[in-house]
Amino acid sequence: MPVSDIEIARQAHPQRIVDLARERLGIPDEHLVPYGHYKAKLALPFIDTLSSRREGKLVLVTAISPTPAGEGKTTTSIGLGDALNLIGKKAMIALREPSLGPVFGMKGGATGGGLAQVVPMDDINLHFTGDFNAIGLANNLLAAALDNHIHHGNALGIDVRRVTWRRVVDMNDRALRDITVGLGGPANGFPRQDGFDIVVASEVMAILCLATSLQDLKSRLGRIVVAETLARQPVRASDLKVHGAMAVLLKDAMAPNLVQTLEHTPALLHGGPFANIAHGCNSVIATRTALRLADYVVTEAGFGADLGAEKFVDIKCRASGLRPAAAVLVATVRAVKYHGGVERADLAREDLPALERGLANVERHLGNMREVFGLPCVVALNHFASDTQAEHALLRERIGRFGVGVVTARHWAEGGHGAVALAHEVVRLCEEPSTLRFAYDNQLPLWEKMRAVATRIYGAADISAGAAVRARVEKLQADGYGHFPVCVAKTQYSFSTDAAQRGAPTGHVVDVREVRLAAGAEFIVMICGDVMTMPGLPRLPAAERIDLDEQGLIVGLD
Repeated sequence: MPVSDIEIARQAHPQRIVDLARERLGIPDEHLVPYGHYKAKLALPFIDTLSSRREGKLVLVTAISPTPAGEGKTTTSIGLGDALNLIGKKAMIALREPSLGPVFGMKGGATGGGLAQVVPMDDINLHFTGDFNAIGLANNLLAAALDNHIHHGNALGIDVRRVTWRRVVDMNDRALRDITVGLGGPANGFPRQDGFDIVVASEVMAILCLATSLQDLKSRLGRIVVAETLARQPVRASDLKVHGAMAVLLKDAMAPNLVQTLEHTPALLHGGPFANIAHGCNSVIATRTALRLADYVVTEAGFGADLGAEKFVDIKCRASGLRPAAAVLVATVRAVKYHGGVERADLAREDLPALERGLANVERHLGNMREVFGLPCVVALNHFASDTQAEHALLRERIGRFGVGVVTARHWAEGGHGAVALAHEVVRLCEEPSTLRFAYDNQLPLWEKMRAVATRIYGAADISAGAAVRARVEKLQADGYGHFPVCVAKTQYSFSTDAAQRGAPTGHVVDVREVRLAAGAEFIVMICGDVMTMPGLPRLPAAERIDLDEQGLIVGLD
């Protein structure tokens, strides 16, 4: 009988976190804030002392467009980190924290799988160190202060029809997408239309992940625009005088969380924006800290390279100055066949023609990584038991025509030893010269930035929007936000905005449905197609499989 991920994690023998930090990273005990025996926060004053250290090599792990077959991007990131240490390199991993939305929804946990996991798996997947709770509270404090200000006389002259700040909760709950608040009479405030987003879509989450210090965090929080006045002037969090209190709630959350893999590779897990509705990267402070503590740092960007990797480069790298030395594009035989038209139930059967058709998706992502962003790249084929030698040989031969290495990795079944060949190739790539490029220039108007992403990255013919959306973009441009990058929210399953279009569609038009200003995070969100910033639970949510057994142990959390 197969052993589940949580059972594997439970059989692990992790080091006490203070011992791991001291022995692997040279961090004295007094610079840790332990949360039990196996997780801790790194004290911010200690992180400040690292600023003069030389930074290591940053390796970006991304993937082809996700499918129901699974690609294993997080698992590959973890296996690669373990493998780099096995071949004698000092390596760390820098990942995002899981959201409870997918944990209890469709995806399940997000700590890797098999023998390539970060632990304590159950803690990380659930409440962890409370970062998401702090982000949700800070977000909702601002929402409460906004409605309170309107209730007590509205001295700022806020136009209640132009309130843009939404409440958040870290759970998939479609019933909260559009609601009315303030019902029940004068004591409850003024009725107005409102709604909830999931915590990972909050601008506060993005700010936490992009801020470089507590002072930068507070400054960015103050710049959040929550509404407009009747005179069409912006109303900021600093106008409501709550950005200081928000920073207080986030003070501890700003410190990165230190955990470990099953093989005792140190891992910093911090922040968790989704790449389909936010910028999809872990925090700048965690990535930079890892780079000053190790010679190689493996990080991942959410979902496919068209979303996560594009935002990693155009938002995170642009804002922080981070520069990856190499990239890993994760693919599976099963996922490539799915993009070639094979349905999920038939993916275990060998189908070379479907594999040929599905290669278009791999090729599009590779072209973006190498030709648009200028990154040396290797394709990691995450091995499944149903794969055949002929299928792997075909992928190696076809992808090899582009001058890109293809490595079969077996980290899920073998841990770090299964990714040693991948580690050697990554080290080789890190020595190659590279010059990171962006998908668009800072000086382009916002609308042209959106068009550049759609045409250069998604293969679209053009972009479109209704008159109200175009007017909104033009106003943001006129108000001085034109230098911001764009953060595209769209389905993760396709290069288009239609989740059913597999492979590498071309000639489609990307329709921008809504535009949101994230003045504190310093980007413009372009919401496209029918993507939702508050997901819903599937027909059979993962929550139905999660339970406590008679011994009080968690089961079904995979």
